[in-house]
Amino acid sequence: MSMAENSADTPQLAMNAAQLTEYLDEVFPELQANGPPIHVEHVEPYKARLRMEFLESELRPGGTLSGPSMFKLADVGFYGCLLAMIGPVPLAVTTNMSINFIRKPTRSDLLADVRILKLGKRLAVGEVYLYSDGCNEPVAHVTGTYSIPPPEKR
Repeated sequence: MSMAENSADTPQLAMNAAQLTEYLDEVFPELQANGPPIHVEHVEPYKARLRMEFLESELRPGGTLSGPSMFKLADVGFYGCLLAMIGPVPLAVTTNMSINFIRKPTRSDLLADVRILKLGKRLAVGEVYLYSDGCNEPVAHVTGTYSIPPPEKR
């Protein structure tokens, strides 16, 4: 049996996309009520894709999507990807996040492709590429770290 066929070597998700969506809606109802809705499109071990709907109200002077809106999607995306791996741990928090804006996004939905690079017991390190829907070149690259509380504090 090859390593890929050994289910013990394949990481398992703690939450699928539907469970993650339900949990985020429960603990962060403002995500859908205040600002552009964010949807979990896909999760797999160590990866996720989220979509933020385009709203004119999120534009800044110059007609481009605001940095805080882009940052929000990246942060929610990383948090969601992490929870898909470890389960509903509300006290997992951002400890560091850095965003590099690469190019002006188009007036379309924004996609976040999230990848966890290292998942430890207390920290998770990852990156997020943000794309305008329909475009292959990223509009931003984000790196971040999340702190995971010890089991007794969950």
